[in-house]
Amino acid sequence: MIGSHYIYWLAFIMMVIGLYAVISHGNLVKKLIGLNLFQVGVFMFYISLGKVKGGSAPIIEEGTRSYSHPLPHVLILTAIVVGIATTSLGLALAVRIYEAYGTIEENEIIERDSVDEGPAS
Repeated sequence: MIGSHYIYWLAFIMMVIGLYAVISHGNLVKKLIGLNLFQVGVFMFYISLGKVKGGSAPIIEEGTRSYSHPLPHVLILTAIVVGIATTSLGLALAVRIYEAYGTIEENEIIERDSVDEGPAS
């Protein structure tokens, strides 16, 4: 039972590792890597749902009785493009934060912001 659904387990493990990286690390680049791992896990899960055992590509041929659904694959292609754009924006923001604060560690950035604000008057 479990062996036949290994792709779902692999996708779940990738999502958990990505979520852990986002929650546990203070480094902004490591958080982006965690988000990408989570995203890849979701992609793997969604694509695996579109696969039909014994199915072929949705091209009409003689002798083919079952087809894999193409919609999940098409949606994931769009999601990959959006993911690349989001990652590039996140990296650009990390560079700007590094230029402004001299670090990309979340706790140091928060500390510097609280020091700059000073006591309320």
